[in-house]
Amino acid sequence: MDIQTEHRYAINLNVRGIQPSSTLRINELSNQLKAEGKEIIKLGLGQSPFPVPDRVVKALQAHAHEKDYLPVKGLKGLREAIAGYINRGAKLRCTWEDVLIGPGSKELLFILQLAYYGDLLIPRPSWVSYAPQARIIGRSVHWLPTHAENNWQLTAEELDIICRDDPTRPRILILNYPSNPTGCTYTEDQLLAIANVARKYRLILLSDEIYGEVHFEGKHKSIARYYPEGTIISTGLSKWAGAGGWRLGTFIFPPELRPLLDAMAIIASETFTSTSAPIQYAAIPAFEGGEDIEDYLVQSRRVLKVIGEYVHRRLTEMGAEVQKPEGAFYLFPNFSAFRDQLDKRDIKTSQAFCQALLENTGVAILPASDFGFVPDHLGARLAFVDFDGAQALALAATEFADAELNDAFVQQACPRIVLAMDKMERWLGSL
Repeated sequence: MDIQTEHRYAINLNVRGIQPSSTLRINELSNQLKAEGKEIIKLGLGQSPFPVPDRVVKALQAHAHEKDYLPVKGLKGLREAIAGYINRGAKLRCTWEDVLIGPGSKELLFILQLAYYGDLLIPRPSWVSYAPQARIIGRSVHWLPTHAENNWQLTAEELDIICRDDPTRPRILILNYPSNPTGCTYTEDQLLAIANVARKYRLILLSDEIYGEVHFEGKHKSIARYYPEGTIISTGLSKWAGAGGWRLGTFIFPPELRPLLDAMAIIASETFTSTSAPIQYAAIPAFEGGEDIEDYLVQSRRVLKVIGEYVHRRLTEMGAEVQKPEGAFYLFPNFSAFRDQLDKRDIKTSQAFCQALLENTGVAILPASDFGFVPDHLGARLAFVDFDGAQALALAATEFADAELNDAFVQQACPRIVLAMDKMERWLGSL
């Protein structure tokens, strides 16, 4: 064995065999295929189609000169703005000292698992990066079963079953809603029941509410209202303010978990140091809100709701089983009704299904196997984001300002979404 081979096998065993994030991988593949001249409709990466609110962009421009390192935990003015934002929306009483800022909530989740030595509990299906992060760090992952007839949502009973045999074991439960990948969310009764079980077993509950502001009816409720002492709220700018590439996320802790916040800050100080200064200054007006931000959110919700309902109806008419989304910009259709036809083409897994769909139609979606399912579960996640968000918001606020958004709006504002549904319908019909 030569030196090069020895070095290659010195890679951390927890990392070997893990593929790059599937959402980023599908985005890069889609861009590569487009560069080769192929027509690709990008329904893989869940990137907000909407522009960053104008006042927030201007704040970034005004603070582009900020070059100093900021405090590890974040800029005090921003932490104050986020505390106010959470207190208004979740009816809590957190202070600026309960807030931790990071370069994306993804990074904060990673260092949370470094700082807290516990198993990770994840309802299936889940966002693609939760489990790989745990594997990289060396934590145990327990998938919690959910069911299509219950909108793929965790029940308190299922959570209790996984905890009761070892009730004192340290655990982190991740609850993401509105959900990536399903678009579904929880009722207050469901949240209360889960909170009671979390309290019973003293779980750390990470409430990933990055899509909370794009609940279609604007009625998102945080589980922190029912389990305040053990819940960390996770949010950021990427999904409701269109600023995914800005990389700013935040965790809001209860006072009871201040030692955990401090431990994460120690890790942050030795890794990313602090989040970009201009971005932190620019984020202040986003979290402070105002009439312009609220109008932006109202119109965003209107647009996403009508597209979600349109795509849900089209997929159902094609023969897919799919739950109606209540927020975010995802659906999680199941194409098992086509299993016999797909078998004849040697398409037996969700990965093969998505690959065939991409090759035959140019429509890029992600397989259910990326979200915690066995390979032969013929589901997929579809992100209905391939449209001009600025144009859609303008159209909703002018020509459709006093009218209910409908199919005519979708066809005018989102022609590529309509084209994707037409292509999928023709391909499935040809099987």
